Amino acid sequence: MTSAPAPATESAAPPVPGTTVGVVGLGTMGAGIAEVFARHGYAVVGVEQGEEPLARGRQHLEHSTGRAVQRGKITEAEAQEILGRITTTTSMADLAEASLVVEAVGESMDLKKRVFRELDGIVGPDAVLATNTSSLSVTDLSAATARPGRVVGMHFFNPAPVQDLVEVVRTVVTEGAVLERVRALVEGLGKSAVVCGDKAGFIANTLLFGYLNHAVSMYEARYASREDIDAAMRYGCGYPMGPLALLDLIGLDTAYEILETMYRQGRDRLHAPAPILKQMVTAGLLGRKTGRGFYTYEAPDSPVVVADDRTPSADQRPALRRDIGLVGVVGTGTMASGIVEVFAKAGYDVLYTGRSQDKVDGVVATIARSFDKQIQRGRATEDQKAEVLGRVRGTTSLEDLADVDLVVEAIAEDLAIKSTLFRNLDEICKPGAILATTTSSLPIISMAAVTERPQDVIGMHFFNPATVMKLVEVVSTVSTDEEVTETVLAVCDRVGKTAVSCGDRAGFIVNALLFPYLNDAVKMLEAHYADADDIDTAMKLGCALPMGPFELLDVVGNDVSLAIQRELYLEFREPGFAPAPLLEHLVTAGYLGRKTGRGFRDHRRR
Repeated sequence: MTSAPAPATESAAPPVPGTTVGVVGLGTMGAGIAEVFARHGYAVVGVEQGEEPLARGRQHLEHSTGRAVQRGKITEAEAQEILGRITTTTSMADLAEASLVVEAVGESMDLKKRVFRELDGIVGPDAVLATNTSSLSVTDLSAATARPGRVVGMHFFNPAPVQDLVEVVRTVVTEGAVLERVRALVEGLGKSAVVCGDKAGFIANTLLFGYLNHAVSMYEARYASREDIDAAMRYGCGYPMGPLALLDLIGLDTAYEILETMYRQGRDRLHAPAPILKQMVTAGLLGRKTGRGFYTYEAPDSPVVVADDRTPSADQRPALRRDIGLVGVVGTGTMASGIVEVFAKAGYDVLYTGRSQDKVDGVVATIARSFDKQIQRGRATEDQKAEVLGRVRGTTSLEDLADVDLVVEAIAEDLAIKSTLFRNLDEICKPGAILATTTSSLPIISMAAVTERPQDVIGMHFFNPATVMKLVEVVSTVSTDEEVTETVLAVCDRVGKTAVSCGDRAGFIVNALLFPYLNDAVKMLEAHYADADDIDTAMKLGCALPMGPFELLDVVGNDVSLAIQRELYLEFREPGFAPAPLLEHLVTAGYLGRKTGRGFRDHRRR
């Protein structure tokens, strides 16, 4: 456990605009960092190793400020003022007056150490030396100087003038006053500073690249297509990009190096680069920058994806191989009510069942309330409400489902209860009817096996709320007939959902990628590497995720999260999937999240 930061003193006060900041390395990242400081009134000295890279660095600065002018972010006069604060040079000696120097050279330990050794003999004794490394050991770099206590990590995110996050990395010897000085400086730049320990990947990359690597392994195993993996995470989690498209943007060579560095430091198998990553890097398939990676692009450095030999053709659009007229839904909870509304809105007649008349009536009331909200917002009319409710009929008798063409079960997530239901449905439903389950984690083949028609059993995993969320995971077992799969995919299309196809294994696509990432965040917290607020901030600002991991865990429910993580661990037997002890302890204590008022945060005070 590290000692508490020393109280800030006058000498530890952050630099103020007008003082000199040095930046060593003026590539895309270094030039961006120099621009950030200059925008906030600092005199900046940018250093490169030769005239040619120095000229490229000035071009980066001119192009960046020029784009800001074009977008109306700054005026031409302000751009010239920013550029006027930046002096470029090939001599490190020109950094002698700098109170802070940020190193942003290539991601090579030897190169960075040479820079730090040279800086050690140039800058004053009170100067702070910072590295922008995204994966190398800040402690190792600090050991190359005679002032290890005055060395920190300042990991800006690309593009630095736009991205709000900076990870401030402390080592075991970083002076408390220096750490506070750098944090205050970052916040003075209008950035969000999160403080973390010195571990490969820091916060954002540690959590992000484990998730990305898992997605690559899923693709490599041909569990799902690249399009379905990416669509699942975009529509199921609200992520701005799918994992494979994001890897193409980052660069597969960069991703491989970061994963390799993290694996060498932590020996976590989940960070061992998926074999296909090395193969693609060796083949020169690096992503957008080379025009080919997981996807094919219009040209190198183009964001425009073009069709290739793996792109589904237009004539591959799924067709209804079985007639679907009447749809049955078993259940009356939130998910079941949403599914009833989805089908009815799409023009299907829906017959749903519940255990009591009160629960049956509750579904109609729920749909009516949903429509009332839509009407208030101008998204629906009273006529549409009446039309949809006219297609919906409830019953307390399971036997009434005898004539449905498709039945979707949305009852408790308990295998014994679901298996009993499927036995009953098998006896009640007509031959050729499709039996679907909305389970999010249970083995579908176990439900199929209790019927005499396993070929007609499939998963239709809707996401909550079903009326809003676009994604449905269509899960086929080893017994599911291909025409059943195609029919369900076509039905999803007709009800306005984005369907992704995958096999019957724990977590399917979304939960199999999401919950190990959440579990890793809990492990990071229980190791006292960073606090929950900083981890949430890092993932929201550094990775543009809609919620931080602890916000999401408290919404989902820690008990639900633990149950899913246990299923993943039992299925894959991957040591890294073992539920974090802290998560188990919170569930044991009854701290389940928002539904109990307390989880990773105390919601009773809000």
